[in-house]
Amino acid sequence: MASHRVAGRNLSRYKDQRKALLRGLTSELIRHERITTTLAKAKETRIVAEKLITHGKKGTLHHRRLALAQVPNKLVVKKVFDDLASRYETRPGGYTRIVKLGPRQGDGAQMAVIELV
Repeated sequence: MASHRVAGRNLSRYKDQRKALLRGLTSELIRHERITTTLAKAKETRIVAEKLITHGKKGTLHHRRLALAQVPNKLVVKKVFDDLASRYETRPGGYTRIVKLGPRQGDGAQMAVIELV
């Protein structure tokens, strides 16, 4: 099968497992503001996290509910809307940074740190 016009990485998981993984990684990124993971997971987490912060910057009840649908963790969404929204108020995107670390010792997977700028 050809994979033309197929967006995103499947990360060797079914859709529900992939969604749960990205929700968890995004929650931890928002909570700790810096996590270490594989490069592919970091690049996918960036997409979810940046959309979440954009919802926070808009700040309406509708966007809060969209954010809760994306990451169903009230503490994380509260932090996005209260702290991060004001921090990135004038920034037009690009809220995360990915720094490559090199291969992992065990299986050689490319590792990276993803952090909030």
